[in-house]
Amino acid sequence: MPPCSASAERGFSAAELAGLFAGEVVGDPARRGYGLAPLYRAGARDISFALTERHLGILDDSGAGIVLVRRGIVSGDRLESPRRSHVLVSNPHAAFARLTSLLYERRRFVAGVEPGAHIHPDARVDASARICAGATIGAGSQIGPGVYVGAGVFIGEAVAIGPGGYLYAGCALMDGARVGCAVIIHPGAVIGADGFGFAADDGKWVKVEQLGVVIIGDEVEIGANSTIDRGALDDTVIGDGVKIDNLVHIAHNVRIGEHTAIAGCVGIAGSARIGKHCAIGGGAGILGHLEIADHVTIHAMTLVTRSIREAGEYASGIPHQPARAWNQSLASLRRLGRKRP
Repeated sequence: MPPCSASAERGFSAAELAGLFAGEVVGDPARRGYGLAPLYRAGARDISFALTERHLGILDDSGAGIVLVRRGIVSGDRLESPRRSHVLVSNPHAAFARLTSLLYERRRFVAGVEPGAHIHPDARVDASARICAGATIGAGSQIGPGVYVGAGVFIGEAVAIGPGGYLYAGCALMDGARVGCAVIIHPGAVIGADGFGFAADDGKWVKVEQLGVVIIGDEVEIGANSTIDRGALDDTVIGDGVKIDNLVHIAHNVRIGEHTAIAGCVGIAGSARIGKHCAIGGGAGILGHLEIADHVTIHAMTLVTRSIREAGEYASGIPHQPARAWNQSLASLRRLGRKRP
């Protein structure tokens, strides 16, 4: 569990939670919660949440002091309890997520530059930033207020990082990258490496120098060991609020619209355009130079080979089955192929 902040020590009453999340209290409005826990192990001082009817069976046996409950899944009379308060809200999961930030400060730090950090004389680092040992900041780079730069982070030349950013140990931002406000970059992520650009010439490959940069909007989160390549001539652009899981590869000149979420092991080839508010499932692949409309959901392991012009859900993965059954299905497909004229 992260270190407690002053908010965690003070906690929240059921009435305060109702005020924060436009909710309605069933039970004692003065009851306070000081920590967060799932229903099955929550205690009398904890806040938990219930999203679906499935959770109601667990709720009966839970020791939680306060539970955020989705409005409408059960009547208020059903929730009356002398040992627990319930707060009816429209989206308990989102409310619970916001409480994680209100109750716990996962990224507290003291401003300053640790011994062993390497900062170029031409770089500008705000006095409220924290630069840890082994970090490198190149010429002309700008580190904004309240930015945390972890141990061993590499920041190249002319990089700009907006206020409130948090760069975990071992990530790298190459020359020219521009990062917005409150961006989180996890260990091992590489922002702005060269894209995969080569021209064929007489049986050999000639490197195409990658002359663009990576531009990242506000409140973006980039998972561990993910890579976002710099543009070739144009820039690679990640919109505000985009969430990128671990081990995702985004190639050169890709543009991703605001508030799109991308799960682990997704690969997006060069110059693809992804819309706003999309969700891309784990292991999906998107070919280059395609366009994906806004509000598109792509299921896990789907291969996208053509542009998607309309919002909706799309899938192409084949569910697993026993090996013997799969071999029989494959044999049938081969027979169908042989029957074609």
